[in-house]
Amino acid sequence: MRSSSPSGFDIREAVENLRDTFAPRAGARESHRGVRGAILAALTGEPMNGHQIINAIAAASGGEWMPSAGAVYPTLQLLTDEGLVSTQHDGERTVYALTDAGRAAAADASDTDDAHGAWHLPHWADRGWADRGTAVPKAGAKLAQAVAVVAQSGTREQQERAAALLDQTRKSLYAILAED
Repeated sequence: MRSSSPSGFDIREAVENLRDTFAPRAGARESHRGVRGAILAALTGEPMNGHQIINAIAAASGGEWMPSAGAVYPTLQLLTDEGLVSTQHDGERTVYALTDAGRAAAADASDTDDAHGAWHLPHWADRGWADRGTAVPKAGAKLAQAVAVVAQSGTREQQERAAALLDQTRKSLYAILAED
């Protein structure tokens, strides 16, 4: 039986959801650099939409690696912002293509890649999830505990301030992933 606060917030369910978020998954094998190089390499053949790019990376890696949409789309936006990729709209889909600068970056990346090049697993994937460290999941769990306390015991103003802070923190975390 689950217990929840009068507001309907269930701390056990929140912790379970957080645990699921940080649990190792078969698809949790991506790094910004690996995704970036793989996207550049995938687009050397022809323009593609995001779903096609994900599938091309998976196919080229022999099914060993399929980056998530949550890794691919922010990286595509970054590559667009850097002028390496251009976009065109085809109905409701966005099609991505390499610019001249993007083709040069893709060629440069393929020339300098080692055994873990654009079409291979990121270098840390060979070691598995356990070696990636636990600092971020532990900090996330501590944060979830604090969020639960504010959600259960805080005033409406405190809850609103906490929500705003969490939104800003989320944006800052994604900004870290967008760094080179």
